[in-house]
Amino acid sequence: MKTLNLFIKNLLLSCALFVFSGCSFLDVSDELAGNLTREEVFNNPAYARRWHRNIFTGIPDYSNIRVKDVSGDLGLNNPWAALSDELNFGDMTEAGYEVQGGFNAGNARFHRWTTLYQLIRQANIFLAEAHTIPQAGDQVDFIDDEELTELRAQARFLRAYYYYLLFELYGPVPLLYDKVLDPYADELDLPRNSVDEVVEYVCSEMQDLIDEEGGLSGIETDQNRLALPTKGVAYAVIAKIRILAASPLFNGGYSEALQVTNTDGKRLFPDADPQKWNLAQTAIENFLAFAEGKYELYKEYDKDGNYDPDQSLYNMFMAYNDEIIWASSKTFFNAVSGWGYDYVCTPFSERSGHQTAAVMQELVDDFFMKDGLTIEESPLYPTEPGFTKVEGQDIYNEWMNREPRFYQSVFYQGKRWQVSNNPIYFYYGSANGADKTSNFPATGYLLFKRECRKLYNQGSNPKVQYRPSIIFRLADFYLLYAEVLTETNPNDPRILEYIDKVRERAGIPLLKDIKPQILGDQEALREAIRRERRVELNTEGYRYFDVRRWMVAEQEGYRQGGDFYGMNMYGPSGDKMAFYEKVLVETRRFEKKNYLYPIPLSQVQISRQMVQNPLW
Repeated sequence: MKTLNLFIKNLLLSCALFVFSGCSFLDVSDELAGNLTREEVFNNPAYARRWHRNIFTGIPDYSNIRVKDVSGDLGLNNPWAALSDELNFGDMTEAGYEVQGGFNAGNARFHRWTTLYQLIRQANIFLAEAHTIPQAGDQVDFIDDEELTELRAQARFLRAYYYYLLFELYGPVPLLYDKVLDPYADELDLPRNSVDEVVEYVCSEMQDLIDEEGGLSGIETDQNRLALPTKGVAYAVIAKIRILAASPLFNGGYSEALQVTNTDGKRLFPDADPQKWNLAQTAIENFLAFAEGKYELYKEYDKDGNYDPDQSLYNMFMAYNDEIIWASSKTFFNAVSGWGYDYVCTPFSERSGHQTAAVMQELVDDFFMKDGLTIEESPLYPTEPGFTKVEGQDIYNEWMNREPRFYQSVFYQGKRWQVSNNPIYFYYGSANGADKTSNFPATGYLLFKRECRKLYNQGSNPKVQYRPSIIFRLADFYLLYAEVLTETNPNDPRILEYIDKVRERAGIPLLKDIKPQILGDQEALREAIRRERRVELNTEGYRYFDVRRWMVAEQEGYRQGGDFYGMNMYGPSGDKMAFYEKVLVETRRFEKKNYLYPIPLSQVQISRQMVQNPLW
């Protein structure tokens, strides 16, 4: 087989040859740039591959947590942590009106629509035009049957995956199937397909790719190809979209959506059907059967053979490993400049970090104690304020005796910075206080999760380290399996088994040992699984979509609107103790229409058949 090393660290996914722009969601401008005809493109191996590579550019970058960018569909990054009850981002100018109310279908910023439909069209053109190119004479480059089968499978995968991403954000959307529509003709006047039609299309396409020989690999182990989609990823996408379809948002729980019809009267959202949980169970069991022996939760042990949860939880994000089902070829940005991940998670005092990725108090409070109980349940949680001396620093007792995931996710006042060993303070008048710089963590907590702790902007210290931008990892699917079983049979002992796989890796007591009585109690199991997802997957891009698919974003404990709190960044100057008062940081607004993102107003306006999402 002639291997294509398409995915190296610095893969150039964006090709100058094919640039997208325009207002229509199918517009691919400059499609034949450089005066090339389509025939000339697909008769040239290099041009054909460049066309194909560009289809990959819609894969989201979950390492990019900023809510502000210069161009493109921002919904293909990870603004979701800042748009949910996880982060307050210092530079909220792009997102402020989205979380505080006042935005509408015409000025919503966090779309996926234009880019993904452009790339779906790009995939359709490739599938229609690409063909083998035999080796001729002294010509070195060619595309044989084996390579073409692989390229076509990847294009089909991406087309179906992009529909999944559209469905996740907007609900039911138009399906183009194999059509290559003229972006300047009436063919663009398309109705939306129904929830069931979109789900069945994605699942059918993915299953075809699983069954096909010579297309997608089962898994990838070649370092140059780790970002390629595989059969394992196809199984994962089927499970994901089946679970979305079974969840209340898409399964009869959104009463206003049940009234949405196309202009011909066709309903887009179905009535509730509990059997969809059975379909979801089959889908995720198919994935887990495939995953056996191929993927596993990442764990590290010390030299004496003892399990080390801290190193496991940290290093899981530092390099490719067997927990990762799929990661993009994109990486975390430079540690100290360029608005990278580490830059916004580094204190100002540590070589001028930007320190604007602030963890909300509500997320801080949802981490468990080290006994595996919530702060409301655990006797370890302090009833009175106080401090404990740690490495010579006074640490607020509310941050003591917490679970390992807390310490791997949250940087708090008094903790020492890992490279310089400097104790970090955020109170007013300190080196990182609100009076010293315009960039500060509004809640008094910095995001610590996924930050590389070797990087430092000084001397010979490393400034950059490659880390995969993870799309799917196994812990998510273990918790999803527990969720599905809770809906189909809350007495199934596998529910606690799969939750406890994640808790064991986290280094906390198992539910089967401390709360065995919740088995069979569907509501208690739902709460336990949702709390576990909240903690295990925090800031990775899940929470925004979870609370919406569950239809709980207006409920206490999950609410996305109302008052949100943090530590006091504005106490009297030099008063370290005033910092520990919890104060109102931000008031956000959530309306029922926010369960689904609005279809872009420009798209609705140019189409006679496109209908808007409910309440927009």
